[in-house]
Amino acid sequence: METSKETGTVAAPKMDLTLKIYNSMTQQKELFTPIVPGKVGMYICGVTAYDLSHLGHARAAVSFDLLYRYLEHLKYEVTYVRNFTDVDDKIIRRANDLGENPLSLSNRYCQEYLVDMADLQCLPPTYQPRVSDHMGQIKDMITQIINNDCAYVVEGDVFFAVEKSPNYGRLSGQRLENNRAGERVAVDSRKRNPADFALWKAAKAGEPSWDSPWGPGRPGWHIECSAMSAHYLSSKFDIHGGGIDLIFPHHENEIAQSCAACQDSNVSYWMHNGHVTNNNEKMSKSLGNFFTIRQITERYHPLALRHFLISAHYRSPLNYSVLQLDSASDAVFYIYQTLQDCEVALSPFQEHGKTARINSAAEDCINKLRDEFHARMSDDLNTSHILTGAFQDALKFINSSLNMLKKKQPKQQQLSLIESLRKIENEVKEVLRILGLLPPGAYSEVKTAFLVLLHVFFDDSPFD
Repeated sequence: METSKETGTVAAPKMDLTLKIYNSMTQQKELFTPIVPGKVGMYICGVTAYDLSHLGHARAAVSFDLLYRYLEHLKYEVTYVRNFTDVDDKIIRRANDLGENPLSLSNRYCQEYLVDMADLQCLPPTYQPRVSDHMGQIKDMITQIINNDCAYVVEGDVFFAVEKSPNYGRLSGQRLENNRAGERVAVDSRKRNPADFALWKAAKAGEPSWDSPWGPGRPGWHIECSAMSAHYLSSKFDIHGGGIDLIFPHHENEIAQSCAACQDSNVSYWMHNGHVTNNNEKMSKSLGNFFTIRQITERYHPLALRHFLISAHYRSPLNYSVLQLDSASDAVFYIYQTLQDCEVALSPFQEHGKTARINSAAEDCINKLRDEFHARMSDDLNTSHILTGAFQDALKFINSSLNMLKKKQPKQQQLSLIESLRKIENEVKEVLRILGLLPPGAYSEVKTAFLVLLHVFFDDSPFD
C-alpha cells in the first residue's frame, strides 16, 4: 500500500479482488467468472408468503444480500432477482383457515417481509416477481416442455416426466429410484413414475385458478422459479441460490424442467446457505421451533440480528442462542460508540489536518484491515471472523488515538493524528457499509434504540 507524499492519503490497495465461491453443483470452490464480463445475473428463491418470516428466512436474505453488496463493491453490474411465492398449497390452507382470499393474504405477508428486509438493511433486489403476475411465462414454459415430450397431461394436471431427464439428481446426488415425489406434492397413482412432479394443477373448488390450454388451474411449486429466472435473466445466468433445504426437490426439479424447456439452459454457480438451528435442530415452521424476525427485533436491534447472522460462514449451520444475540448486540454497540466518539472528537477539526501525512501506525492499520477484509470476503464470503482481528485493531487504534488527541502535542503531530483518525474511521465505515452494518442515521439514535430495547426486555425475555 502506498501513501501520497503530498497529501498523506492512503492509495487504493493493489490486491487481488477476485472472488471464489462454493458451487453446490461441483461441491468445490471455484473462481467466479461471469458469463458476460462485468455483469452478474443472480436469482434467489424467496419466501412462500403465508406467515411472518422466521430466522431461517432472515439468514438466507442476509447471506445473499451480502453477496449482492460484495459483487457491487467489486464493480459488477448486478441484476438481482428474488421471487415471492404467492400461489401455493400452504397459502391456500392458511387463507381458508382465516376465511381470507389467498392472494390478499399472500400480498399482506409479502409486504410484511419487505418491512423485515428493510429493518435488516437488505438492499431491494432489482426485481421481486410474484407467481400471480407471471402466469403467461409459466404456461409458455409448460407448453414448451410438453412439446419437447418431457411432460404429460392427466385430467387437467400436467406432470413432468422425470425419466426424460437423463441427468436428474446431478445437483442433489439423489438416485431417481429413491426420490420422493416432493415435499409439497402427494403421491398420485396417475403418475407414470412416483417421482414425477406437477407443473400445473387442475382447479379445485375454493382455490384460485387461471385459464390454461389444459383447463383452469394453477402452477406447481417448482415451475415458477424456472419461468421467472428465464424471463428476467434468460436461460443462462450466473448464480442461483437459496437455503440448503431447497437443493432437493426444488432446485433439482428446476434444473430438469428448465433443461427440458430449453436445451441450453444452465446456471454457472449454485449457492446454498446453511440452516439456522435451535438446540442443533433445523429451525422451521413445520417443526414449531422457530422465532419470527419480529420476535427477535422486538428484543434486539435489527443490526444486532444482522451481526449475529453473519457471525458464521453462510454455508455453516448457525445455532440460535440468546448469549450469541447478546454478544452481537454488545459488539455492535461498541462499534457505534467508538465511531460516535471519533465523530465528536473530530468535529472541531473539520478544516484541520487534511493535507497532513497519516502516521505509520495508521497506515499499517489500514493496510491490514483492507487486506484481511478482502482476503476473507473473496474466500467464499467468509464472514465468520470478519469483525475480529484487524477490524478490532482498527477500533482500538481509534480509541487510543482519541486519548492522545486530548493531550497537548506539537501541531504537526496533532494534524497527522487528526488525519490518521479520519482515514481509519472511513475504512471502518466502508467495511460496515459492505456488510450492511452501517446505520442509516446518527450513531446516537441507534445506541438509544439499543438501550431502550435492553431496558424494556431486561426482566421479561421470551427467548430464554
